[in-house]
Amino acid sequence: MPVPDALLDEVARLFALLSDPTRLRLLSTLHDTGELAVGELSVQTGVPVANVSQHLNRLAAGGVVERRREGKSVIYRVSDERVGQLCDIVCASVRERAQLLAG
Repeated sequence: MPVPDALLDEVARLFALLSDPTRLRLLSTLHDTGELAVGELSVQTGVPVANVSQHLNRLAAGGVVERRREGKSVIYRVSDERVGQLCDIVCASVRERAQLLAG
């Protein structure tokens, strides 16, 4: 059964969001910790707060992360655990390829 073009376009948008190393770093950290505020993500990843906010806004617009307000802070978490599973699959493939090339 062919995949509709509209669905392929949406998949391409998701992969485009996940193609940025900084966004992957933020997602990996959120996946490992559960929830974090922007400032905490900045400290843990070494990414400046302004950049963290910008990337999280893009990920939120794409439905990859969710946010909630807690006092003056905005707390983020991964909205769909399948995104973490997808990253695990791709990372495992990259590790295997690197081992093959090194060996």
